[in-house]
Amino acid sequence: MDTFIKKTFFLLLISSIFIHCKTDKKIIDNNQKPNIVIIYADDLGYGDIGINGTSEIKTPNIDALANGGVRFTNGYATSATCTPSRYALLTGVYPWKNKKAKILPGTAPLIIKTDQMTIPKMLKKEGYHTGIVGKWHLGLGSGHVNWNEKVTPGPNEVGFDYSYIMAATQDRVPTVYIENGDVVGLDPNDPIEINYAKNFEGQPTGKDNPELLTMKWHHGHNSSIINGIPRIGYMKGGDAAKWSDVDMADHFLKGAQDYVKKNKNEPFFLYYPIQQPHVPRTPHPRFVGTSGLGPRGDVIVEADWIIGEFINTLKEEGLLENTLIVFSSDNGPVLNDGYFDDAVEKLGKHKPSGSFRGGKYSLFEAGTHMPFITYWNGKIKPSVSEALVCQIDLLSSIAKLVGSDVRVDDSQELLDVFLGESKKGREDLMIEATSRLAYRKGDWVMIPPYEGPKVLDQVEIEVGNSSEYLLYNLTNDIGQQNNLASVNPKKLEEMKAGFKMVKGDVETKTEQIELK
Repeated sequence: MDTFIKKTFFLLLISSIFIHCKTDKKIIDNNQKPNIVIIYADDLGYGDIGINGTSEIKTPNIDALANGGVRFTNGYATSATCTPSRYALLTGVYPWKNKKAKILPGTAPLIIKTDQMTIPKMLKKEGYHTGIVGKWHLGLGSGHVNWNEKVTPGPNEVGFDYSYIMAATQDRVPTVYIENGDVVGLDPNDPIEINYAKNFEGQPTGKDNPELLTMKWHHGHNSSIINGIPRIGYMKGGDAAKWSDVDMADHFLKGAQDYVKKNKNEPFFLYYPIQQPHVPRTPHPRFVGTSGLGPRGDVIVEADWIIGEFINTLKEEGLLENTLIVFSSDNGPVLNDGYFDDAVEKLGKHKPSGSFRGGKYSLFEAGTHMPFITYWNGKIKPSVSEALVCQIDLLSSIAKLVGSDVRVDDSQELLDVFLGESKKGREDLMIEATSRLAYRKGDWVMIPPYEGPKVLDQVEIEVGNSSEYLLYNLTNDIGQQNNLASVNPKKLEEMKAGFKMVKGDVETKTEQIELK
């Protein structure tokens, strides 16, 4: 009997230890879930950062991320314009599958369905606190927005616990910050009115009142004047809530830092879409003249600085070793995008697109071939990867990282690639530019025939329109100068077949390119 009791006690003891260890292991796993931060630049070209070859603009903090993490030389956005790329990043769905995923006015309704899977929604289910601080530009509300009441649905309805945003872009009205659906600092006695079709009586505009301007418009930006800058769209009221353009970078930086400090005791996801170097380029006075390339160069220097300050905050809060950071841009570069700001005149030897052809709005490589960096101090070994990856892949890959079984069809699970543990990326990718599609597979890119101008004269960018198929081998021709469609018909047919397979039966309508 004594032997039986001893054996029973021993087995119970072992079981207790096993259960205790298993429980502790689970607790440790939960506590060690990495924080995740996506820093998303706006109109930053592949060649705009030092690590990718520029010697004209100094970006030491972005370069430090690249030198300490994985720098992808074949990293892509899905689109050559902002709203579609942001949609794909957050949802893991190709933007050309959503007809509403195009450059939006500030009054556009939310284009992400509230029952749709998103990165923040997936992470909330895994115990994360989720936040966005910065540019949104995915629509708000469900139709007509009353800016004087809570604006919903918005980021908070698609997965974000906290949101502090600009509704659209810095050059569009309304020029106010919105926190969890409420306009910040709004005086109820001075209500906001917005109209993108018609001006309000008595309101000055860039077109009619050039004497009030501190920045001259070139094209498209000639409506309401805010802080001396003519915008897209008309705005009346809300004076107390209007932002200060030159302080915007600092303002969003403080918001991002405060979010980290407030939520440091639980795993968090921060989507930090900065506004630089989108127009209007309004560097804080302490950055004016720092690049020698005019305001566009100055705001890139400013962007690099705020990234450095944000990284320092992670260090100071003891979070850097447990934070995965992803850095990229929504689309390629553009110089004159609506204002006279010396971006062209002071460019010098700088090449925002690097060795690529095209730029923002373009199906050529510079439109979607982005700076792309993953960094996790102590976890990711520094390397350069030629693997083909896309921002659309982040949803499924981050899901794998945190133990979620969520996957989205267009979003490929490439966690090992993003962590630098594998060099095998995607086999192919569909890219989009203002409703037109192109296809990359391996080292090859095919652009189908499209009608329309070959060059957008106002921005001086080649967009990839042609009366014939364009076929390029990027290994031998990174600048896309030699069309091989006629000399390699077998490869062309292979690319056509791949294009058709990825596109499936989704109907797409080619629209006229609008600069807006």
